[in-house]
Amino acid sequence: MAEAVARHPLRGERILVVGPSWVGDMVMAQSLLMTLKARDPGCRIGVVAPAWSRPILERMAEVDEIACLETGHGEFGWRARRALAGQLRGRFDRAIVLPRSWKSALVPLLAGIPRRTGFTGEQRYGLINDRRRLDRAVLDQTVKRFVALGLPAGEAGRGDFTIPRPRLAVDTDNLASLYRTLGLSTRPAIGMMPGAEYGPAKQWPLAYFRELAGRLVAEGFEVRVLGGPKDAAAGETISAGQAQVHNLCGRTRLADAVDLLADCRQVVTNDSGLMHVAAAVGTRIQAIYGSSSPRYTPPLTDDAEIHYLGLSCSPCFERRCPLGHTHCLVHMPPERLLEAVLGSSEAVIARG
Repeated sequence: MAEAVARHPLRGERILVVGPSWVGDMVMAQSLLMTLKARDPGCRIGVVAPAWSRPILERMAEVDEIACLETGHGEFGWRARRALAGQLRGRFDRAIVLPRSWKSALVPLLAGIPRRTGFTGEQRYGLINDRRRLDRAVLDQTVKRFVALGLPAGEAGRGDFTIPRPRLAVDTDNLASLYRTLGLSTRPAIGMMPGAEYGPAKQWPLAYFRELAGRLVAEGFEVRVLGGPKDAAAGETISAGQAQVHNLCGRTRLADAVDLLADCRQVVTNDSGLMHVAAAVGTRIQAIYGSSSPRYTPPLTDDAEIHYLGLSCSPCFERRCPLGHTHCLVHMPPERLLEAVLGSSEAVIARG
């Protein structure tokens, strides 16, 4: 945890944000942090978050302090929550709790933070004392819901507020080091993110990624397949036997992915956490949506092309296709994505 700083009379409010547990959601949470800083430049923001998210939070200029909550996936973690609350006690004026779970509201309560804002959910009476009703029709995107919790209730309820775009800092020295250690070329790069932590109903077929990668190499690009250790096999399927296609899944840290994506001309990606990272470093997005909806979790950038078939069964928001065919993805051929990439101005240098 970062060192505590005593409140100065001229400083603004001390705000603790309890962050989400997914990469993409953590990136979108920056829109809330930016809103808080814009309205009170002197405020001090601390974020309670899983340890894995530190590399993302360290790239956000608005974060003054990171409080890592060390609990395993799905664990209640009473001891860890109580210990963290003890370290935070007396140091914050209010808390904003982004997740809607009961346990996520425990740390602010145990830390004695007087004002605790969050949406109603899981019988959190008493834990949340500034309770907001979630109007799904008005707050129809995840990022809107995050930002709304940082606004006065009346303003948030109208839904017509500004949503700042996330912007992650890039470490150029780290990028130069990655070029050497990973054996990357000087070709213009296209990133590919074949993973989707939520489930296979969000994943474009690996055979399509592989075909697209080969055709992009033929057009003069280098392809970087990015993801975590769980995506290593998928990356191997895409890259095996293909020169200039680098399987970096599991070979890079989350902070490395930020820098590598910033260096790509474009990315071809499922609706995933790394899609939001790419948007937050200004890279052009070719975003593929299957079971999820581009209306609910769009990449927060104007430089994106959405690929979504909008079938009668879409979006189902299921982890696996309920009908067993995933037509929302398999009916989107590699040629469509190839044309989209090559039709962009970012492709001109590679082609000639």
